[in-house]
Amino acid sequence: MADVHAALRSLGLLPPTAGTADGEPLEEVYDTATELAVRHFQQVRGLSVDGRVGEETYRALSEARWSLGDRLLHHDPVRPIRGDDVINLQDRLHELGYDAGPVDGVFGTETEIGLRAFQRDYGLTADGTCGPATLRALRQLGRKVTGGRPQLLRQSASFVESGPHLIGRRIVVDPGHGGPDTGFTAGETTEADLVLDLASRIEGRLAAAGATVYLTRGRDQAPTLQERTAFANDARADLFLSLHLDAHPSEHARGVASYYYGTGSGPSSTVGEQFANLVRREVIARTGMLDLGSHAKTWDLLRMSRMPAVRMDCGYLSHPVDRLLLLDARLRSTVASAVVAAVQRLFLPAEADPPTGTFVLPARV
Repeated sequence: MADVHAALRSLGLLPPTAGTADGEPLEEVYDTATELAVRHFQQVRGLSVDGRVGEETYRALSEARWSLGDRLLHHDPVRPIRGDDVINLQDRLHELGYDAGPVDGVFGTETEIGLRAFQRDYGLTADGTCGPATLRALRQLGRKVTGGRPQLLRQSASFVESGPHLIGRRIVVDPGHGGPDTGFTAGETTEADLVLDLASRIEGRLAAAGATVYLTRGRDQAPTLQERTAFANDARADLFLSLHLDAHPSEHARGVASYYYGTGSGPSSTVGEQFANLVRREVIARTGMLDLGSHAKTWDLLRMSRMPAVRMDCGYLSHPVDRLLLLDARLRSTVASAVVAAVQRLFLPAEADPPTGTFVLPARV
């Protein structure tokens, strides 16, 4: 608990600690002020806002305390260095015109390659380690790339240049849960079974359009989040779509939402955001379900994917209207068609992009 309070104080989310009359520090407790501080931190960092310090929130607090220059940064393939200082380094390299990979706060191979290229160009020892000499050079140089965030411009341009067709595209579809992890259960209906059925329908339609599609699991498998993202990365996928259904105690909770990597104000996936918006709008237009919007999140499922990744919550099994819709195989087929339309629209040039809800993938001859 003490390290959580220390991290929140270092971020200015809690006041400095007070002491007792004899100078001893007060016992740290998880009070209302702490919960509010945690909720604020989760909101700003793109985490699930629940006021609890679970594994993901604790790791994010630990990463947030690092500033560029606090430590040596290098690539460790076994235990990659993660933190806000890595985000600052990646951002700076991109501003100078070097491709350091996604701005995700993880010092990986792409960041090392970008750093070595910078060091070589500026007469530094190209050891891939960000130490004092490299920091001085980074701080002395002005920004070279203008007109937008360089990494985002590069990501968008690569999709436009790759052409409008789906033939040969590698797409990973991730049905959530699986095996003993059934997700939310309503009677004999489980979230795991429904999203697997939906994923299979999407797989068939994308394959018919010429794409190579991989599912992260079968009926009896329950891969971890790390295994799901590793699967997509190893497949060198062009897109990653994770499918879920939601549940909530509130009787009013219903609708469709999508999520992409980002904090809302900092680094984000441009193509991921575009795909999240496209797929959500296509589903809403074709099903009439409630629109809950697209949201930036830093969940590891989205953050650790090396390609544009989106999680889509396709409705609330806990709501009677959504549940009735989702149990209808025709509705699931409609959602699958909407997903395929969104995938195709992602690769179309702006002048050829049709209005939402109107695109129909032509049959292959």
